Amino acid sequence: MKVITEGAVESTRCHQTEHSSSQFSSPSHNAMSLDAIGNGSCRSSPSVSNRKHRPSMNVEDRSAEGGSWSFHDNKWHLTFDDGEEVSLLYSKNEVLPLQDFDGEVRPAIDVEQFLEQCVLVLDDEAAQTSTPVDLIDLLLSKMDLPVAVVEEAKTILLTHDIVPSLAKTIQATYSTKDNVNCNTFDYDESWLCTMADIPSLTQRHIAIMRLKHPTNMGETCHDVQLFVLILCPGKEKGTKNGLETSRTFATLLADVNLRRQLLNVTNEEEFKDLVLKRAKELVIVQQQSRSSVHIKLDSLQSINDSETSFNKVKKFCQFGQGIREDLCRRLPHYLSDYVDGIIGPQTPQKVMSTTFFLYFACLLPAIAFGVLNDHNTNGQIGVRKVIIGQTIGGLFFAFFGGQPLLIMLTTAPLALYIKVISSICDDFELDFYAMYGCVGLWCAFFLLLYSLFNVSRLMCWCTRSTEEIFGLFISIAFCVDAFRDTVKNFQKNYSSPQCRSKYIGDVDSNVNSTLTYYLLNQTRNGHHDVLTTDESIECNQATSVLFLLLMLGTVWVGVFIFNFKKTPFLSSGKREALADYALPIAVLTMSFVGSYFFQDIKAEPFRYDDSDSVFTVTPLERLPGLAIAGAMGLGFALSLLILMDQNISSAMVNTPLNNLKKGPAYHWDLFVMAILTAALSAVGLPWMHALVPHSPLHARALADVEERVHQGHVYQIIVRVRETRLTVLFSHILIGLSILLLPYPLAYIPPAVLNGLFLYVAITGLGGNQMFERITLFFTEQSAYPPNHYIRRVPQRKIHQFTCCQLAQLLLMCLFGFVPWPYMKMVFPVILLSLLPIRHLIVPRLIDRRFLKALDSSEH
Repeated sequence: MKVITEGAVESTRCHQTEHSSSQFSSPSHNAMSLDAIGNGSCRSSPSVSNRKHRPSMNVEDRSAEGGSWSFHDNKWHLTFDDGEEVSLLYSKNEVLPLQDFDGEVRPAIDVEQFLEQCVLVLDDEAAQTSTPVDLIDLLLSKMDLPVAVVEEAKTILLTHDIVPSLAKTIQATYSTKDNVNCNTFDYDESWLCTMADIPSLTQRHIAIMRLKHPTNMGETCHDVQLFVLILCPGKEKGTKNGLETSRTFATLLADVNLRRQLLNVTNEEEFKDLVLKRAKELVIVQQQSRSSVHIKLDSLQSINDSETSFNKVKKFCQFGQGIREDLCRRLPHYLSDYVDGIIGPQTPQKVMSTTFFLYFACLLPAIAFGVLNDHNTNGQIGVRKVIIGQTIGGLFFAFFGGQPLLIMLTTAPLALYIKVISSICDDFELDFYAMYGCVGLWCAFFLLLYSLFNVSRLMCWCTRSTEEIFGLFISIAFCVDAFRDTVKNFQKNYSSPQCRSKYIGDVDSNVNSTLTYYLLNQTRNGHHDVLTTDESIECNQATSVLFLLLMLGTVWVGVFIFNFKKTPFLSSGKREALADYALPIAVLTMSFVGSYFFQDIKAEPFRYDDSDSVFTVTPLERLPGLAIAGAMGLGFALSLLILMDQNISSAMVNTPLNNLKKGPAYHWDLFVMAILTAALSAVGLPWMHALVPHSPLHARALADVEERVHQGHVYQIIVRVRETRLTVLFSHILIGLSILLLPYPLAYIPPAVLNGLFLYVAITGLGGNQMFERITLFFTEQSAYPPNHYIRRVPQRKIHQFTCCQLAQLLLMCLFGFVPWPYMKMVFPVILLSLLPIRHLIVPRLIDRRFLKALDSSEH
């Protein structure tokens, strides 16, 4: 049996008292148990201590009398000679907050909807001397429910005891503090609310009864005059379940003035009008009260709105001010950026696991993009240059960057720019390194201007929705790259012309073409391949199947181990340590599986060239004037891409949810990026910038996370993040040493595993992305909706409208980001920049700003 007493009134402590027992011995025993619970240190319960008991033996008399033990109905029973039976009573008190009529949309809607269809019983003579069981029967009979539902409701509403009582109730408790700071409380016994979630019910029902005379409804409820019964379907979303609906009406009844007026009305219409009027007034009262808390801030904001707008524009022109502010903010913490990676509980373990995570998360994409650049530039920028550039860029930013949690990496859009430059050089017979270096130097020049003139202040208009759209786009981009390689592999090995001819017996043609290709392959010079580099014309269907197996296997192993901390296996510390090494374990495991267990199947490792020099000085003198002008246009577009990607990645790391303490450094980081871009361009190494989701995942890997439960839903809260430079330093030193592992043993990592890593990073990067969570709401049963802040404060239709707006912007980014024409992709930075005016000029015309504040706030 469960009896829950939950109270919530102004200036009172709210109590949730949960009683659980298989049987009730007698009211006297229950009263005794509640007395023990209610009377704590510095706390008294007058209503409990003064309640009337029926004559019965005291505990000492019972002990002297003894009792008989018996076992039946699969449990033990202790019975005394007079027939009274003993049971154990479990009690629990819990505070229940008052309902937020102003901030949440559901309470006011519920009151209006329920009052139209509620069962209202005023001064029913048949109910004046009834027990709680009789009152429940009376109200259920007036609800016009099926007999089966009525019986099910009784079993949930009432306890199965000799003396049945209400299983769950809400009432108020008044609390005060005396001169010695001791808390005392008393129950408000004038009203009571009970609720139940009925699995077979299809819609919510409410019944309100006004009793003509105060009635005893059980413990702490001896003088009840207003009784509320609420029934809700078992499958109902969190904001509409029995507890939330009851809390709404309990908040109204907590007002003593409203109760007094309800006791004096003469008919049902007056009763309903009074409740509805009070609900509307409560919205205004809470709104005014909430505004008064921030009245000073709001007044200052209204006075200084024009000045603030002017200052935002003015600060763009204050030369170098942003860099000075960043240095003043970050320089005092520079030494602690190293110390914080050594000192602290579990810090060495976190630093080591994060180092290996970054090693694999940066090295393998560097190899993949190195293969892509090698193909796009005909070997002029290959795997070796990308790894060395990654090492130099990572170490440089680790030492001199402002925000050490940012991860520098070359990306697919940058590889696209390199491909466009290579195509232009082929079309106009220009020197690739000269054109590449010129574009990079122009880009560095524009980045330098952005940092000196505080263009990063543009991020004050970059809201959480923009970050979510960009983060989801990057996850989609990783998935597209992985599946694109899978399709190419199947087209090459599984559905090649040789495979089709094989089924029609064209064996001679297949052998001749293979022999011809083999002879041609012997004449190739300039590259040596790891194992093989032939453009396989043979029918190797097993190769494609193995490719798919290794790619999906890497994802499955990585995600399984990453989520292992949510399982009950092993201890908490061991689960967390294992989850920290999810990516290295997945890569090494599937690389071993592909290289050892399937060594007979022909694999296609990456191509590696060590014949060319690593550093190629840019020969700018070989470029004509027109080419330099064209490079300026390409450099400007590239600078916009780096500006947006760098700042959005930094904003996602510096989000308030990460609870960082040392502050951001947007302008200084952009200044460092300008120097780094110029240096890499001058020696022919690939460009890079801060990357999503690697940077947020880096912060998450260094974090201490707590799980908190709110109304049955588990939320993860970041307690602190170790803001250290050591992880990036250590991981990039290892990446630099990996040059010694080329071509072997790194060649044993199949390309399929590289694509599996892309999928792993894409999937794990979705964690905490509220846009992705809202997309899943389209396919989620409403009873499973999490009762988070935007579900409570925003109507469901507005939530879906906002999600559709984000999806439209995401579709626009995908249209220009994945279009097959490279020159059209050059517009992508402009599209990314256009998300800011879309958010602030178009979206507010579709959705109210108060809803946008809940949906697009970085505080949740």
